[in-house]
Amino acid sequence: MSSASSAVSGSGRSDPPSPWRDRDFRRLWVGQTVSQLGEHTTSVVLPLVAVLALDAGAGELGVLRAVGQAPILLLSLLVGAWVDRWRTRSVMVATDAGRALLLGAAAVAGLLGRLGLPGLLVVAFAVGALSVFFDVAYQASVVRLVRRDQLLRGNSALEGSRSAAQIGGPALGGALVSLLSAPIAAAFSAVLFALSFLSIRRIRRTEPIPEHSERPPRVWRRIREGLRFVVGDALLRTVCLASAAFQFSFAAMMTACLLFLPRELHLSATAVGLTLAAMGPGALLGSVLAARLPSRFGHGTVLVSAAALGDGVFLCVPALRGSSVVTVSALLAITFVFGAAGQLVNVTLMAVRQAVTPGGMQGRAAATITFVGMGMAPLGSLLGGFLAMEWGLRTSLLVTAAGMLSSPAVMAFSPLVRLGRRLPTAPVTESRVIRPGSDL
Repeated sequence: MSSASSAVSGSGRSDPPSPWRDRDFRRLWVGQTVSQLGEHTTSVVLPLVAVLALDAGAGELGVLRAVGQAPILLLSLLVGAWVDRWRTRSVMVATDAGRALLLGAAAVAGLLGRLGLPGLLVVAFAVGALSVFFDVAYQASVVRLVRRDQLLRGNSALEGSRSAAQIGGPALGGALVSLLSAPIAAAFSAVLFALSFLSIRRIRRTEPIPEHSERPPRVWRRIREGLRFVVGDALLRTVCLASAAFQFSFAAMMTACLLFLPRELHLSATAVGLTLAAMGPGALLGSVLAARLPSRFGHGTVLVSAAALGDGVFLCVPALRGSSVVTVSALLAITFVFGAAGQLVNVTLMAVRQAVTPGGMQGRAAATITFVGMGMAPLGSLLGGFLAMEWGLRTSLLVTAAGMLSSPAVMAFSPLVRLGRRLPTAPVTESRVIRPGSDL
């Protein structure tokens, strides 16, 4: 019996040691937090610059968001196969450096008066591509840094850091664009990625990378192995379908919402940023709940209930009118509930995926699910822009918000809903070790 298995057997067992005692985990957490803050700041800065500074229309905003999300569809499977063979620390360090340089160059271009829509499209695509590498790598990294019986706590901490980024990123990005300028907002994001680079670079843990043969298989073979593994597992297959349904509808809804808030409700960039930032405190609450509720009420019950609540609450947004205190307060409440429920779903689904996936498949499983799920986001963004042009902002927002309920519906009619308080475990696989300072 493995150490992870023995830790969950017996009624009188002691809790596993906290991952917070691990210095390298703390370094990963700090770097992840700062990197996510930069990512969430950038995700609000670029659309607001397009809408408010460049007067972009619904179609142009849809294209900008789709271009930023396209790398998920184009690169996720390849990245997953590569990350399973690389040191995750090296991947995260390289992507942080790349994003810092890109946004620094964008800041300089903005200060020189040359930051137009074409430049925004280039930056959005490049930053999105590097973010795919970082996101797959950090998900694989936590599995290599902590024990399996610490995964829920470790993921809760990392997702909590993403929640903190959701608090500061949108609010700060909107405020900087509104009060100062787009170059300053881009420069701030560049500094954040540089700080993440410095923190993650200090990780010193000997990192095991699962490998089964001395001659590595071709990358496409590894991709096919990841696809077959996910498709062949009923739980992971459902996670893919539910994620695809959510991401497609959410991307369409957010495209309409980013136009609806400033143009229909007449909210300033700062107010839009603060409204979106309310997801952050809610997500912090969701991270805390994710460490407790699944083991008390069952993973399946928590997943379906939280998804239905979080996705359904956005149906209230199209009913709002004007920019009064009541309207802003309602928006804050809606995004807070969405953040809490959405984070609860995210952390629980990640724990499910990591628990049933062998170590040698972690990167490819994460990338496959990202490809199928987040890969639908560019199409959703394009659809949101098209519906906003053809049907108007309020109607398109209502339709796309209703579409988000397809995700909890998929989970409700799947094996996920039957998951109890304990998760199944994956078989243990052999690993080879790459030490800090060695080649990839």
